[in-house]
Amino acid sequence: MISVDSYGWIERFTSGPKAPAYNRLIDAEKPEDLVTSVVVLYEVYKKVKGVKGEEKALEAVAALSQTKVVVADQTLSLEAADYSLEHGLHMADALVYAAARQNSAVLYTSDEDLKGLPGVALV
Repeated sequence: MISVDSYGWIERFTSGPKAPAYNRLIDAEKPEDLVTSVVVLYEVYKKVKGVKGEEKALEAVAALSQTKVVVADQTLSLEAADYSLEHGLHMADALVYAAARQNSAVLYTSDEDLKGLPGVALV
């Protein structure tokens, strides 16, 4: 199982400079083996809509909906708060990280705020 944070999906859907690296990671997995925090859905929709328009944003959400989407329930929220305190993470990063950890998934990102954390691979 892997998880790709918002950065990676936005690169993919906007053809950013790191899109080829993220495309290889994502395309190597079955959608059901990709863990996606609901926070990622929010961030990807917002960014892609702003850059590429609503139609492309909805296509991105449709693709993400094929993955294992993790909602922010009470347990995940408390785990995220603990990670935030322990590692100095912002709320969104902590929720995405907690969703990956809760599902034993490696989190792939280019976000320097997550660098060096257990279970995180920088792209």
